[in-house]
Amino acid sequence: MAKTLVIVESPAKAKSISKFLSKNYLVKASMGHLRDLPKSQIGVDIDRNFEPKYIAIRGRGDLVKDLKASAKAADKVLLASDPDREGEAIAWHLMHLLGLDPETSARVEFHEITKPTILNAVKNARKVDMDLVNAQQARRVLDRLVGYKLSPLLWRKVKKGLSAGRVQSVAVRIICDREEEIRGFEPEEYWTLEASLVYAGGIFTAKLLHKNGKKLTITGRDQMDGVLSDLRSAVFRVAEVKTKEKRRQPAPPFTTSSLQQEAYRKLNYSPKKTMMLAQQLYEGVDLGKNGTVGLITYMRTDSVRIAETAQEEAKAYILENHGDPYYPPETRIFTSKGRAQEAHEAIRPTSVLRTPDAVKPYLGRDLLKLYRLIWDRFVASQMSAAVYDTLTVDIQADNYLFRANASSVKFPGYLAVYEESLDEPEKQENPESSLKGNLEANQQLHLESLQERQHFTEPPPRFTEASLVRKMEEEGIGRPSTYAPTIETIQTRGYVVKEEKKLVPTELGEIIVTLLKEHFPDIVDLEFTANMEEKLDSIEDGKVDWKQVIGEFYGPFAETLEIAEQTIGKIKVQDEVSDEVCELCGRNMVIKMGRFGKFLACPGFPDCRNARPLLEEIGVNCPKCGEKLVARRSKKGRKFYGCSKYPECDFIAWEKPAPYPCPECGGAMVEKNSKRSRKYVCTNKDCRHIEELKDNE
Repeated sequence: MAKTLVIVESPAKAKSISKFLSKNYLVKASMGHLRDLPKSQIGVDIDRNFEPKYIAIRGRGDLVKDLKASAKAADKVLLASDPDREGEAIAWHLMHLLGLDPETSARVEFHEITKPTILNAVKNARKVDMDLVNAQQARRVLDRLVGYKLSPLLWRKVKKGLSAGRVQSVAVRIICDREEEIRGFEPEEYWTLEASLVYAGGIFTAKLLHKNGKKLTITGRDQMDGVLSDLRSAVFRVAEVKTKEKRRQPAPPFTTSSLQQEAYRKLNYSPKKTMMLAQQLYEGVDLGKNGTVGLITYMRTDSVRIAETAQEEAKAYILENHGDPYYPPETRIFTSKGRAQEAHEAIRPTSVLRTPDAVKPYLGRDLLKLYRLIWDRFVASQMSAAVYDTLTVDIQADNYLFRANASSVKFPGYLAVYEESLDEPEKQENPESSLKGNLEANQQLHLESLQERQHFTEPPPRFTEASLVRKMEEEGIGRPSTYAPTIETIQTRGYVVKEEKKLVPTELGEIIVTLLKEHFPDIVDLEFTANMEEKLDSIEDGKVDWKQVIGEFYGPFAETLEIAEQTIGKIKVQDEVSDEVCELCGRNMVIKMGRFGKFLACPGFPDCRNARPLLEEIGVNCPKCGEKLVARRSKKGRKFYGCSKYPECDFIAWEKPAPYPCPECGGAMVEKNSKRSRKYVCTNKDCRHIEELKDNE
C-alpha cells in the first residue's frame, strides 16, 4: 500500500502523531535543523548580494541518510515542522536535502497534537511559504553579520570569548540603563497621614488627600507637625458616601509572553523552564488508556485568538459545572495587540474536558502546575466578569479632606476559577467588613488616632526575567520564540547575573554596552531594533525583498565597523583584587566572573591555575556547627546557603537562614519573601513558628 512519510522536529512529537495515523503513514523526526550556516566562517557571501551558504550540520549525516532513504521509498512526503517562521525554514531546508520539488504541496501544520487536527492537517498540505522562509533567512543572516563581524572586534578590543548579538545586546542595554537610573536616583521625602475613625458600625481608616480642595503633598516633619496641630481640634464629619458596582473582566488566554510572566509570578519558573515544560505539553503526554495526546496548543504565539470549537466546548463546560450566571451574555472575543500572527491561536488546552485533576496521575509536579495554570486561565477567560460593591467615604475635618475605600465581591464570576497576578497588587485601605453599616452625610465620627508615616521615594526596580520579557514585548524587541533564549544567553555570556531573582549587569556587560552605545548606536537602539522587527514582518507579508533589507542595514553597519576598528583603543577589564592569598604561589587572588557568578582565581594564570569559589558570608552562623554560613551556587546557577566548613559540615538551605534560632523549638529558621511580606519561618515541620519582618529589618 502507498506510504506517506511525515517528518516532524522531535521524537516526542513523532511518537504522539504516529498513534493518530494509520499504518500507511511513517512518522520520523528531523531533530530540528539539518542545514545551517557553518560555525567556522561567516557563511554569508556579502559580494553576491548576501547569499547564505548552507551546509549539512555536522553529526547529522546518518539521520539525513535515513530520511533520504525513507523519502525515496515513500509515495508522498509531508513536512510537519513547527507552525512558525523557524518551522517553515526547516521544512524548506528538508525539501532541499531530500531533493523534493519546491512546487510540491508537502507542508502541513499542527497547531495542536490531537487526532482530529492531525487527520485534517495531513489532508490539507500546501506549498512551503517562501515569504515565511525569507523572513527567517533575513533574521538568521542579520544575526550572523552582526555576530561574526562585531564579536571579533570585541575580542581584539576587550577580551576573547565575547559576543554581540542583535537582540541580546539590546536586552543587556535595557538592564544597564535601569542600573544607571538606580545609581542616579535621589530619594525624596514625603509623609502620609491616616486617621482611625470610630462610628456605630466599628472602626475604619481614612487617608488624608486634600487641603482647601487641592491635593496635599507633605514633604517634611515641620509641615506634618503643622497639619497635626490643625487637626487636634477639628471635628470629623462624613462629607459624602458613594456606592458603586464595579465589573472586572478576565484576562485573555496566554500568549508566549504572558505565560512566561505569569509562570514566573505564580510558579517561580524561569522563561526557559516554562518553555521547556510547555513544549512537552504541546508535543504529547501519555494518558494511559487514552494514548499520547498533546495537552495544549502551540506555545510560541503572540495571538489571543481562540477557535470557535474551543469556545463552544468551554461554554458547555462552564454552564454544566458553574451554571448560567458564570457565562457572559456574549462569547468573548479578544483582540491581539500590534501585529500578532492571527493564523495562530492563544495557548490553551486542546480540550477543556481534560481537566488538571483528570490528567494529574500522568503528569509530574512541574508539568501539572503549568498545565493547571494554562487550563485555569483559558476557562476563566470565557467566564462572566467579577462584580464588586465599592464604597467611597469622604470625611471633612475643617479644611482637610480624608478618604476611605472598601470593596467586597458581590459575584465572583471568573474569580471562581482564576485570578491574574499583578506586579503591583491593588491596595485596599479597609477590610470588606470594616465599612459595613450606616454611614450618612454630615454624620459625626470619633477620631481615635492619627498615624503619620515618613516615606522616601524608591528607585525603579531591577528587572526580573518576567519583567524583562514584558519590557522586550512592549518595545517590540524580538519575538515570542526569542525571549527565553535571549535571557539565557546574556547570563551565560557573563553580561548579566541574577541576584535575589533580579537581573544585574556585570562590569563586563556595562563595558560592552557603553562601547556599543558610543560606536554602534543603532545596534543597541531600541527603536532601531523594533523597526527591524517590523521589516522582518514586512518580508513575511511579501511586501519587501529580504536581501534589500539586509543591504540597507549592512552598508552603514560596515562603515561604522571600519571606523570603530581604527578609533577604539584596547579596553582593559580590571579584575577586583581580594584579600584571599593563593595557597600555591602566594599572590593575592582576584575576583572573576564565571557562568555561575563570581569566583576567586590566581592572577598568575597560566603558570598558576588555582581557583576556588568566592565565599560570600551572610552574617549568620551555621545552626549545625556554629561556623560561618556562606552563599553558594549550584551547578545550574541557583543560589543556596551552606556551611563554610563544607565538606566537614553538610548543612545547606535554599532559603536564607535567620540570624537566630526559633524561639519556640530552637530549630533553624529561614527567610521567606513575597511581594507583600517578609518573614522568618521555622523549618521544623512540627513547629512552623512564623515572625513577620519589617522592611528595615
